Amino acid sequence: MVFSRSPPLERRIRTVVLALFLCAQAGFGFSVAGQDGTCEANGSIYFVGEWYFLESDHCTQCECTSEGSACSRTECTSLPAACIHVSHYPTDCCPRCEKIGCEYRGVVYDLGQNFQPSECEQCTCDSDGIARCLVADCAPPPCVNPNYQPGKCCPECKEGPNCYVNASRSQVIPAGEPIWVDSCTKCRCHDGQDAGFWEGNRLASCSRLKNCTPEQPSVKKN
Repeated sequence: MVFSRSPPLERRIRTVVLALFLCAQAGFGFSVAGQDGTCEANGSIYFVGEWYFLESDHCTQCECTSEGSACSRTECTSLPAACIHVSHYPTDCCPRCEKIGCEYRGVVYDLGQNFQPSECEQCTCDSDGIARCLVADCAPPPCVNPNYQPGKCCPECKEGPNCYVNASRSQVIPAGEPIWVDSCTKCRCHDGQDAGFWEGNRLASCSRLKNCTPEQPSVKKN
């Protein structure tokens, strides 16, 4: 049996130093985690120039630089102005727009859609998600007892134009020719040519005969 002697310690040290010198000449470098040239994150080592996401926050991306990790959160693009339904999912960094349109009085309408929420309104769902409406402007009805019909916005005078005889509002007369409301008093409703008609003047203009005593209705005796 032949026993070989191990190289002396001095020779081994020289060999290691020579190997390091040759590696340095060839352009190889050695670094230790936490020192220049590497970054430590997520339990791993990253070299300068490498990108990675943080395991603790998947919306934060980092780059390993010679001065350490440079991190920034994911920038979310702005949602459409007409977005009316936004969802947030745990796996997403940014919110999602699930539905665009207009919401008006609890009802959702598509962009560009025309709709009529009532007889007096005509609306459009604009591209910015706002419902813009035009409301019918009804003129004062030319009567004191207008009726509202289903499906129609403005009231109608079924019995034609009329007015009250006086402020007591106890007697109504038709518009047109003057009418004797009693034996001494003649009244006429205002029409479209009279001042105050369109301001809702629904009282008649009356003239009374001088020195006239209205006839009293006769009372029947039993």
